[in-house]
Amino acid sequence: MGRVRYPEAPRLDLVEHLHGHPVADPYRWLEDPADPRTVAWTRAQDALTAEALAALPLRERFAARLAELVHAGAVGVPVVRAGRAFSTRRDPGQEHAVLRVREPDGSTRVLVDPIAIDPSGTTTLDAWSPSWEGDRLAYQLSTGGDEESRLYVLDVATGEPLDGPVDRCRYSPVAWLPGGEELFYVRRLAPERVPAGEEQFHRRVWRHRVGTDPDGDTLVYGEDSDPATYFGVRTSRDGRWLVVSASVGTAPRDDVWLADLAGDGALRELQVGVDAQTAAWVARDGRLWLMSDRGTPRWRLAVADPADPATWAPQRWLDVVGQQEDGVLTDVALVDGADGGIQVLAVHSVDATDRLSLWAGDGSGRVAEVSALRPGSVSGVSAPPEGGTTAWVGFTDYSTPPSVLRWDATDPASLIDEERAPVAGAVPEVRVVETHATSADGTPVHLFVLSRAGTPDRPRPTVLYGYGGFNVALTPAYSAQALAWVEAGGVWAVANLRGGSEHGEEWHRAGMRERKQNVFDDFAAAGEHLVAEGWTTHEQLAVMGGSNGGLLVGATLTQRPDLAAAVVCSAPLLDMVRYERFGLGRTWNDEYGTAEDPVELGWLLGYSPYHRVAPGTAYPAALFTTFESDTRVDPLHARKLAAALQHATSAPAPVLLRRETEVGHGARAVSRTVGLAADQLAFLAAHTGLTGRAGSPPGP
Repeated sequence: MGRVRYPEAPRLDLVEHLHGHPVADPYRWLEDPADPRTVAWTRAQDALTAEALAALPLRERFAARLAELVHAGAVGVPVVRAGRAFSTRRDPGQEHAVLRVREPDGSTRVLVDPIAIDPSGTTTLDAWSPSWEGDRLAYQLSTGGDEESRLYVLDVATGEPLDGPVDRCRYSPVAWLPGGEELFYVRRLAPERVPAGEEQFHRRVWRHRVGTDPDGDTLVYGEDSDPATYFGVRTSRDGRWLVVSASVGTAPRDDVWLADLAGDGALRELQVGVDAQTAAWVARDGRLWLMSDRGTPRWRLAVADPADPATWAPQRWLDVVGQQEDGVLTDVALVDGADGGIQVLAVHSVDATDRLSLWAGDGSGRVAEVSALRPGSVSGVSAPPEGGTTAWVGFTDYSTPPSVLRWDATDPASLIDEERAPVAGAVPEVRVVETHATSADGTPVHLFVLSRAGTPDRPRPTVLYGYGGFNVALTPAYSAQALAWVEAGGVWAVANLRGGSEHGEEWHRAGMRERKQNVFDDFAAAGEHLVAEGWTTHEQLAVMGGSNGGLLVGATLTQRPDLAAAVVCSAPLLDMVRYERFGLGRTWNDEYGTAEDPVELGWLLGYSPYHRVAPGTAYPAALFTTFESDTRVDPLHARKLAAALQHATSAPAPVLLRRETEVGHGARAVSRTVGLAADQLAFLAAHTGLTGRAGSPPGP
């Protein structure tokens, strides 16, 4: 492209003085989508972007190949209740996964099909939970990307509706009582009961009788809590014990209470006011199980006596799976061992690759390694709550769509395929190399580097992907985008940055709040490492990220405009001074800091991409992708930074804003995924020199 003529965007002479900091905000007007100036500017951006993307040479070829690779199937880990196995499955050609039940006789039926509910494809299945007896199912739906999660209940045997919709159930867990007549769940207060602008907050824990008016539900907990609090609820299979947990926003700490519903039903403090996370539940053996990073940042699994509060103190816990020096405990399933006693199938992540092992339930240590698990990611482990020797393991790697393996305690080293997800087209053979970059402070940063098997080792167009926040680990996972890029002759790299959970809670905290700059330094070091090791050059390097990863690449774009030739920045946070005012921003201030605090404002201004734009800088090509129904990260962030960069850049490389309607931050129909991914890859290819001639080209 030649030098782009951008739509006019008036710059306001607006400077606020916050805690002694002068903070310019020339594009404040772009925060209001209804402002006539914003409407006109956005329409002009739409036209500019549509023309630019239509001219990209590889766009149609990527779209054709992605249509095959994205249409790979996906199989979810089954949840077994009283012999019935509930799971999700998406086959090639389906826009959304369906929720199925497999009966004890092996017959399978579809219970919830989002496309049957809404043929337009804008309705998504957010969550689901069968009753203990497996005869009822609670499930949650959203439409148009709003993630509002309306709650329904159906009869599993007949498929007939029993309850719903119950609104305001976004991010609500469901915990059933025996018999399926009652459940605990989380629901926001009605809008008229909360201050204006706080309708997305003010959650409470309720007890609900199926089929009754939810406005008459019994309040269990939540009065006088912080408005940004999220709650968890769990019940024991016998209905005696209730666990309620609470965390303010996404803070890496929670309060936990335990109630004896067969006694006085009062919630008693298990963990309150402690800077740690603990998941608690009472299992079929009557013991209180505790998975916690309290004093053990790489997590441990322990037990206590739910009826004896004296044993709830951490020094009284009995470790079943103690903290490991080389791995982070991420998931567990309780099974019956071959000798009849309870054992624990445990998942540990070691340098972002998952391992399975078996542990004795009495705390006597490791019993066996599951040596049959190949390198990749375990998405979850599941076992029937009533017991048994069998467990199911969700598995994926860079070339395997989400599938399910079966494990049995009678042969603990082995795994067998339970249900493999099909793929619409052939998956290219990928070579995966693990390597480490060195960050600015000397910290090693792990990377997965993907290339097509058999291609020569020489600098090639490369995409560097990262996230670096909210305790999220980037472990190997099937990615149609990565496969399409690698098949076309490029290199795809994934960096395990500080801020994630790859090395436990200490690794997370090393990349949050006042240490957030470590994440950006790690990412820049990863890019430099790829160049130094001969994988790519700066002229062939692209960076890509979404959401918090959008902040990552936005910060990289403004701090290191020389690092990469192209950037894809999706659903990003970019104005870190005002991020708390929009969407769910206020729930993230424990991760980033708050502009209300003078010291923390300094942290935010230190890296806020919108405030780091410098006129006359040669910025790389940038494509911002936003979703108009995004209720987590407001599209205003991308609008403001796109306008700022279009004004400031001295380079001919384009700065484009691509927006979509009727989709949000989370799940979407497969066809919408193909269109977005094709535009992103074609844009990166055009600005890194990827021609599609190396190896087998994408498309027909």
